[in-house]
Amino acid sequence: MTKKRSYCIAGNWKMNTTPSSATTLVSGISHGIENLNLSRVRVAVFPPFININTVLEHAGGHIAVGAQNCYYEPNGAFTGEVSCGMIDDAGCTYVLIGHSERRTIFKESNTVIELKLKAALQTSLTPILCIGETLSERQSGNTWSVLQEQLNTAFQTITPEQSARLVIAYEPVWAIGTGVAATKDEAQEAHHFIRKHLSVLGKETSIPILYGGSVTADNARDLLSQPDIDGALIGGASLKHESFVSIIRTAALLSEN
Repeated sequence: MTKKRSYCIAGNWKMNTTPSSATTLVSGISHGIENLNLSRVRVAVFPPFININTVLEHAGGHIAVGAQNCYYEPNGAFTGEVSCGMIDDAGCTYVLIGHSERRTIFKESNTVIELKLKAALQTSLTPILCIGETLSERQSGNTWSVLQEQLNTAFQTITPEQSARLVIAYEPVWAIGTGVAATKDEAQEAHHFIRKHLSVLGKETSIPILYGGSVTADNARDLLSQPDIDGALIGGASLKHESFVSIIRTAALLSEN
């Protein structure tokens, strides 16, 4: 008998929403999914830091809340930074680490991302490690070497037991916010490669691997139907509760088959 699929559907709100609009958005999502069978679907949202408490208050029982970023030191004179311990204590379940915008805009290196990952694993947070190649890296045929390097550095001091606590998000940078998603075959090929490389590294190969990059209600079914795609990290489509709920509904239906 084939094991039924499980999914994680995560919404990254980025630098959007005020406390009032965040309340409206998460309340709309909560209301929209209340009658869905979510026994095999985890739902999470990632609001800006200032809205985390507000979102936690209105998230309901089926929506976990995460932070979009963290710092690797536990405390100290690091103006503007937020530690993993603070995020954990605030009531968050997840933290994004190494999102493509942190890598490309804020120049976070693989080494910095490894430090953040190790710090998150010292708490009860579930880190979502984001990896992916830029358009120039893909066009020059370096996709696999880029993914290997990102994984090798992130996992070099992580034990197999610790790796079992992680989620990975594959987000091709050329598909982030562009409206151009990877095809279902391109996404599946990358996810399969990542899973195989985890085996090479001696890490847990059942780690959920999410796809991120212009996921919409229209393409969600094709992407989520692929054997190595375990969910989605969604940007723009998570800012409207109707589209986000539609994607969650798709995952819920697929999980029942």
